[in-house]
Amino acid sequence: MDINYKKNGAAEINGMIKAAVEDRSRTAVVRGNYEIEDTIVIPSDFTLILDECRLRMADGTFCNMFTNAARLSAKAHIPEGADHNIVIEGRGNVSLDGGNFNGLAERNHSKDGRPHISVNNMILFANVDGFRITGLHIENQRWWAMNFVFCRHGLIRDIDFRSDYRMVDDDGNFVYGLSWDKHHGHEGVYIKNSDGIDLRTGCHDIVIENITGFTEDDTIALTALNGTTEKLNHVEGLPTGIHNVIIRGVNAASFCAIVRLLNQGGPKLYNILIDGVVDASADVDYLDRGETGIRIGDAYEGYGGRQPTFDETFNITVRNVYSRAKAAIRLSGCVRNLKLDNISTFDDGGGMILDGRAQIAE
Repeated sequence: MDINYKKNGAAEINGMIKAAVEDRSRTAVVRGNYEIEDTIVIPSDFTLILDECRLRMADGTFCNMFTNAARLSAKAHIPEGADHNIVIEGRGNVSLDGGNFNGLAERNHSKDGRPHISVNNMILFANVDGFRITGLHIENQRWWAMNFVFCRHGLIRDIDFRSDYRMVDDDGNFVYGLSWDKHHGHEGVYIKNSDGIDLRTGCHDIVIENITGFTEDDTIALTALNGTTEKLNHVEGLPTGIHNVIIRGVNAASFCAIVRLLNQGGPKLYNILIDGVVDASADVDYLDRGETGIRIGDAYEGYGGRQPTFDETFNITVRNVYSRAKAAIRLSGCVRNLKLDNISTFDDGGGMILDGRAQIAE
């Protein structure tokens, strides 16, 4: 079905936001289909309602679809500069579409004049205290769909994903359906690293629930690292770890991991509850089988330079997981007080894999 998109959608929606700030309603309602050529910037104490609309990134753009105003301000890197109480609420059928891939990837970003890969996040929030994002379908994300850095006291609910699911064969042709056993596995994927929801350093007191669909890479990732994305959005004086996060009600398929937990090099990861993860990869067109249900840690130390200690990764609870991935649970590195309960497999899915670096303590 052909969809007619109104051009210059970001300019129009930013105009709606400006008008709502000026008239003090601090609420804007977007209806219809818009092509997004620039970033939509949302200020503090603002509710953006997307009502039966479709927003699609314009071809050749290198920008986020949404970001928070504080991230672009002179006070972006101090706690006092935080945004507060931002809401993106989808009503009815709402779709955020990454459109045609712009070629910017982890292998080539920040080189030869290209921007940092984080411009390909559909939603990038940094230094936000109090937020709610609900009721969205996100498809064709160009990198991670939703990226949160130093964000706290938030709710992410009722989000559905559909990543691009093409591989490239040896003749350069597109092949639909991802497989670890064909076309050089992950190397053959056309749009790599298209995660769903990523919580990065400094995120805490967040609930993620009712997540569905398919992602090429991790559906939900909690990754506390000292990478470039974190340095670009660092908030001075705030702890760099991730803690007090609840993930529940996930019914999704992922080529990599449905839920991933990772911290290396110092930032802590603790007080995490994962409750109710169902692998939805059976009999779908997107992939034949995912790699992992729940992944904790990584044997590769290049993310942070060293594995975490028992005082850096602790109080992790995973329960009610139903997986057909190659491994239902994949564990590496140190973790203290890990609780696993009711982990089930089906359709010849694998069980728990502990690599040589895995260490568990009470």
